Amino acid sequence: MYRICLLLSLLFAASTAAAQPRTIAHRGHWRAAGSAQNTLASLAKADSIGCYGSEFDVWLTADNRLVVNHDRVDASSGLDMERSHSRAIRRIRTANGEPIPTLDAYLRLAARCPSTHLVLEIKTLSTPEREREAVRRVVRKLRRYGLLERTDVISFSQVICREARALLPANKVFYLTGDLEPERIAELGLTGIDYHSQLLIEHPDWIRRAHDLGLEVNVWTVNDDAQLRHFIDAGVDYITTDCPDRLLELLAGRR
Repeated sequence: MYRICLLLSLLFAASTAAAQPRTIAHRGHWRAAGSAQNTLASLAKADSIGCYGSEFDVWLTADNRLVVNHDRVDASSGLDMERSHSRAIRRIRTANGEPIPTLDAYLRLAARCPSTHLVLEIKTLSTPEREREAVRRVVRKLRRYGLLERTDVISFSQVICREARALLPANKVFYLTGDLEPERIAELGLTGIDYHSQLLIEHPDWIRRAHDLGLEVNVWTVNDDAQLRHFIDAGVDYITTDCPDRLLELLAGRR
């Protein structure tokens, strides 16, 4: 009887651990010392603390290069990422002194962080054709660096999501905007929903409905302890956070 009880308790613990959401560092672990959003340091620091994944943002520039940055317009220089040349963008320094990285530089480092998944957001661009071109170029880069198998694609653009699904049928593709219910996401053939925390608080049934359809659920950007605990308990698959170290602590305390 003792052995049976022990086995059952171990199985329960294993199932509980397996059900825990995975930690995604939003724009990398940028709050760490010496780091900044969407920099090489933020990726390295996300990897160093054992995050499942590191999220980052990619723009297609005016000269059709790919750079890693969140905002369309850089506050310090006034440069628009899509309408500026990559050479000018590379002269911008981030908060930790790094230049805005090219996607090549970012992926070269990612190739040396084999335990960290990449959550790559392709930014919404001025035309559908530009968006499709961005996807094609991103796919070529991922293939070049051997990173296709551990990269998910996310976007606010349905055009980008559909193109990514067509070119990367084996990869996970998530939609960010939040204007589509889970049933519509399933119809589009996407992997799941990647929605703002407030939207999933207002529509908690979307988590269950997504799972019933075989979809996955990512939630962003969750930073305070109360909301982190809420979404752990809600059973989402991934939590995207600016505080990945804190989320990892909370998850470790439940094992």
